[in-house]
Amino acid sequence: MLDGFSNASRIPELRRRLWFTAVMLVVYRVGVAVPTPGIDGQALASFFDAASSTLFGWVNLFSGGALERFSVFALGIMPYISVAIILDLLKVAWPYLDELYKEGEAGRRKISQYTRYGTVMLSVVQGFMIAYSLEHIQAPGGGSVVYAPGWNFRIMTVLTVTAGAMFVMWIGEQITERGIGNGISLIIMAGIVARLPSALSTTFQFVREGEMSLFVLILILLIAIGVTAGIVYVETGQRRIPIQYARRVVGRRVYGGQSSHLPLKVNTAGVIPPIFASSILVFPATVATFIPAAKNYSAFLTPGGWVYNVVYVALIVFFCYFYTAVTFNPVDVADNLKKYGGFVPGIRPGRFTAEYIDRILSRITLGGAIYVSIVCILPTILIQRFNVPFYFGGTALLIVVGVALDTVAQMETHLLTRNYEGFMRRGRIKSRRGG
Repeated sequence: MLDGFSNASRIPELRRRLWFTAVMLVVYRVGVAVPTPGIDGQALASFFDAASSTLFGWVNLFSGGALERFSVFALGIMPYISVAIILDLLKVAWPYLDELYKEGEAGRRKISQYTRYGTVMLSVVQGFMIAYSLEHIQAPGGGSVVYAPGWNFRIMTVLTVTAGAMFVMWIGEQITERGIGNGISLIIMAGIVARLPSALSTTFQFVREGEMSLFVLILILLIAIGVTAGIVYVETGQRRIPIQYARRVVGRRVYGGQSSHLPLKVNTAGVIPPIFASSILVFPATVATFIPAAKNYSAFLTPGGWVYNVVYVALIVFFCYFYTAVTFNPVDVADNLKKYGGFVPGIRPGRFTAEYIDRILSRITLGGAIYVSIVCILPTILIQRFNVPFYFGGTALLIVVGVALDTVAQMETHLLTRNYEGFMRRGRIKSRRGG
């Protein structure tokens, strides 16, 4: 790994991409520290300390603390991701979007344009909702969060956070085009990792004050290392279906006859299922923040309770199957194989191949859903059993490890195209996309 990074510094193009990515991420983190006018920062921080289990705490996690400070990047990259996921899901019910996805580069540019327009509209709606909510929030000490409530504050807040969201989207697109790795994923990863130092500092403070023993700390570190290794192992795992191409004679030349494989990822849905499941489960707690009568009902879905864990796992399994069915169509794959003369040995082309692929995909998706559920439930168990003072695991750990794997794979691709050994001497690192 260290040899790979030393080789990366010898390639001017890759070195420029790495520096550009680092500078853009620094710009993003600087913007997170710039507050929006009209907010009492201390009162807002006190509110987030008491509302960490609501939707505000969830969004604050992925914004890297920007919502807690209510900075100009308070919305972060979440509006862009939400619109992209919605368009991805709508292609099942809207044939026009499905055709755009199949048109190649021209279709992707059109979809990117729709995503930007949708990001602006969603940012305006979310900005107004947050501004209106902040006007009605009372900090735990009884103080008001907003200095001067009213339409002036609302309009200023909507314009500020919408402009910030569009700038964050631009940073992500620039990193993808001119840097290394996926810019949107790297921004989310940077926001999550930025909260790690304060979490570690709190943990060591607990050890010094005697609230956590040194043995428990070492045990937690070993569990974290083991879970990270397990995520790397599963995220790079594939079920390879053998593919054989028939020979075709065109004139005096013979085409085809090669053997290949169709890679199916164990976790095809990625981190989308836990994100959707968590968003649904934190909604009752968010409503209870503004409607006191709803606290009795939201108490059943308190994080850490057995009802919460059961519903959480059920939603993760559901969304794993649902999102996999949306993003991977076995019928289209079978038709493409038949079109180019490919077939699975022992399976008839067409409908039978689609059923065979769907059967295998259903089985490995169950394993992937169980794996995601275990990883996402583990932080809750650590907090309950070992009094861990931070929530850094589950979805956050999946995102960090997955983005790191993709980025390293792209760096190794640059190295291998220039005859360097890359990051691993014995073989290449597989991309999480299975390509």
